[in-house]
Amino acid sequence: MKSISYLFALSLLVLGCSQDPATHLFILSGQSNMARLNPEDSFTPAVQAEFGAENVIVVKDAWGGQPIRRWFKNWKPAEGDTPIADGALYDSMMAKVDSALTDRSVDTITFIWMQGESDARQSHGTVYGASLIGLMDQLQKDLERDDVQLVVGRLSDFDMDNARFPHWTMVREVLVQTAESYPKGAWINTDDLNDGLDRQGNEISNDLHMPGDGYTIMGQRFADAAIQLIYE
Repeated sequence: MKSISYLFALSLLVLGCSQDPATHLFILSGQSNMARLNPEDSFTPAVQAEFGAENVIVVKDAWGGQPIRRWFKNWKPAEGDTPIADGALYDSMMAKVDSALTDRSVDTITFIWMQGESDARQSHGTVYGASLIGLMDQLQKDLERDDVQLVVGRLSDFDMDNARFPHWTMVREVLVQTAESYPKGAWINTDDLNDGLDRQGNEISNDLHMPGDGYTIMGQRFADAAIQLIYE
């Protein structure tokens, strides 16, 4: 019996080694803090080191100053009929995704989202959580999947008094709540990433945006969170 068990275990090992490795798609989207992130600085090298460059697809499409209604097509304000959702940025993102998936299939998909500043500024925080879940449902439907993972960047400590962006802390909290309640979700902290020297060499502290090294660290954190979700 021992010899049979040994041969069976050996056959499973050989079978496992002969299987094709999994392929992983990462979709990065959001507004200015995602737009300023260069995946090649830290995110892409991290996931390629973990899974192999040939097994990783990274798609990024981000636009500064844009609310979530530019992605979620069924977005509605808490009251009234305006503003109106258009979903144009979602279509832009999906065009890139469709192109990247030509003649390829993937085993996992992770959606990485750094957005919410505009919704906080425009006081649409009360509908933000439902909108983010709606966006994920929309994405899963279009990708014909029910297992898309979600990683969000929590809004930083830029306006903790809600003086300039009335719903800043609300959206910040909703991002965490949504990620923690999502079946395969995670969030990263950005509070320590918005201090230093900006692109013009000016000293910034608790800024809306980040210095260059802040975006590099953010990319690494996004990668670490995504990798952990894939292994869970």
